[in-house]
Parts: sequence; structure tokens; C-alpha cells
Amino acid sequence: MPLIALLRLLFSVASLALLGFAGYLLWTWYEGYVVVDAVDDLVRLREQWRLWTGLALLGWSLFGRLPMLLLLAGPDREAPTRPVRGNGEIIDGFNGARLYVEAHGPEGAPVLVLTHGWGLDSTIWCYARRQLAQRFRVVVWDLPGLGRSRGAISLDAFARNLEAVIRWAGGPVVLVGHSIGGMTIQTLFQHTDAQSARICGVVLLNTTYTNPLKTMIWSRLMLALRRPLIEPMMRLAILLQPLVWLGAWQGYLSGSAHLANRIGFGRYPTRSQLDHNTLLATRNPPGASARGNLAMFRWDAVGAMAEAAAPVLVVTGQRDIVTRPSAGQAIAAAATSSALIEVQGVNHMGFLERHADYNTAIAEFASSVFARVDAEASLGVQSASGRMP
Repeated sequence: MPLIALLRLLFSVASLALLGFAGYLLWTWYEGYVVVDAVDDLVRLREQWRLWTGLALLGWSLFGRLPMLLLLAGPDREAPTRPVRGNGEIIDGFNGARLYVEAHGPEGAPVLVLTHGWGLDSTIWCYARRQLAQRFRVVVWDLPGLGRSRGAISLDAFARNLEAVIRWAGGPVVLVGHSIGGMTIQTLFQHTDAQSARICGVVLLNTTYTNPLKTMIWSRLMLALRRPLIEPMMRLAILLQPLVWLGAWQGYLSGSAHLANRIGFGRYPTRSQLDHNTLLATRNPPGASARGNLAMFRWDAVGAMAEAAAPVLVVTGQRDIVTRPSAGQAIAAAATSSALIEVQGVNHMGFLERHADYNTAIAEFASSVFARVDAEASLGVQSASGRMP
């Protein structure tokens, strides 16, 4: 999301400046300065504080990630989340896109299609795969430009590619989307040909219905800064991608990137959650991330779910500063058949922080939806049977 991306960029610049200052101190220590001693000999003197301060700053720039994780997040009390992939495959997407998809869980089980947030990839669904795949066929995929997928970066293209993933998954599906994943689902419902029987339910996690600058914290300030500051910085990141990427990795090593990403969590992040999130945001191309943020600034789906035949579950985080709870409330209010859950104490990455709560809500909603689909199918079979001679 734009707010965290902007903070990561600013903190990365600060981290590089710190590294540069460390280099300056070490160089000036080595150079020292020449004085004349009591016997008129030239003597080179070195200030030891420059050496030790420079070494300390250099050490922090290269190894600050570990102490920052200790300071910013708590220990993992269960199996940690890690960027581990399963057995996936590449499928054809919209307009030449190549999409990476994975399926987990028993074949023939009800299908959930999960779409991740921006700057991440499908490995972020580690908890969901682990917990939901016991009951459902869980399909995850990488949005184009991120992870292993390639293709055009726009909300319309994402929605068309989601259609390709739905076709690949087969059968009726419940769509689950976090952040831009939820925006992608709403864009799909803006297409007149998207309302097929395949989509029998929708779960929107920590998302919005319009340009996210309008529904995040300090929205008036962010909108005022959009054209003079935020958009030029995003375009500069596209032009200078190699340098920005190098700075992003240095920020990851120093822990400054973790500090920026910590702002997207609430009260409960663990070290593996924060590190996983930060690693994905670091290893994805900054140019692609910037293009996605620019695409979000031009996006709007007000009322997209109003005509949706499928029931909608909206889950918000009580402390979400990236997509404030009011955005989810507006989506739920516009939908014909909806339910709204607000999870206390969590921020934009609530589906990691309180993954058990989120996954339980998804499972209960999906179970009720698929039970209704099965009941309707059974009634249809009985009705057809009753008409037979």
C-alpha cells in the first residue's frame, strides 16, 4: 500500500545516509591529521572515536535486522510463517500474462481462491494454507509483477487474471482478497460478464473501495501530497529501480525496512510475521511496486458489490491505518447480502497478527456458503427428478 511503500523509501534513504556516514567516519579516521611533535617530526594522529563510531554504524547497517526484530515484535509461539512455496505451476493469463498458481488441500473439496496484497506474494498465505487446507481446496497465486507472475500491472488486468485463476481452479469458488486483492475482486465485479455461477461468495480483508489515499490515515494530507511528492517519488523509483532495489536490500539488512513495515501491524506481530512481510516487500521489484501504487491512485469501485449476487464477508482491523475500518463498513453497507467483522487490536496485516480469528471467520463463512450451494443443487436435482415421467 502507498503509505508503507513511501515510508520504506524514506527509511531506506535514511539507512543509506547512515551507511555513508559510517564510511565517512572510517575514512577520516584512517586519514587522520598530521601534526608536528616536540622534536619537529611529522606525526599522524587518529581519533579513535571515529573508528569505533564508524564500526558501530557499519555493523548496524549490515546486521541491524536482528536487534530490530527483537525490539519491534514478539516471539513466535507456534510454527513461524516463512516464504516457502509448494508445488505450483505457471498458467496463461490475460493478454499474455504468465501466472504462478498453487493448490493445497484435498482434491474435490470446496475451493477458496486467495489473492494477496500489494508488495507481497502468495507465500504470505502461509497460515491460511496451513489451517484452511484441512477443509478446503486452497488456491493461491502471485499477482502480475510480483513473485513469479508476469504481466500488465493494473487493477483491470489483475481482475481479468483472477478470472483465469478461477477457471483453472474449477467448480464454484469463494474468493478471498487482502488489500489490493480485495480491490481486484471488486474490479472483477465491475465487469458485466464476471457475475458467473462460479463465484458463490466473497471475503474482503482489510481493503477499500476507492483510491486508498482517500481512506487511509491522514487522507487529506496524503491527497495533498499525491501529485507534488508521492507520484514523483514513485516514478523516480521506476526510473532508478537498480539503485532503489539496492537501497531496499540495505534497508532490510539494517532493519530500517522492518521499522517501516511495523507500522502496518497492530499489537500482536511476531518476529517471523514482520520479517516475512518485510522480505517480500524487499525482494519484489520496486519498479513493479511503484506501478501498482500509481494504478491504485487512479482506481475506484464505489458500489461495485451493490449488485453482487454472492454473499460478502468484510473483515476489518480496528487499528488499520492503511485501509481504515470505515472503508470496510462502506463496502458492507453497499452490498446486498453482507456481514461485517472488526478484529480488535490489529492493523492492516491483521490476517497475520490474528490469523486464527481471520481464518476461522473465512472457514465459517465459506462453509455456510458451500452448504447453501449444495442445498440448492440438491433441490434442483429433486425438482428435475419430480418432473420425470
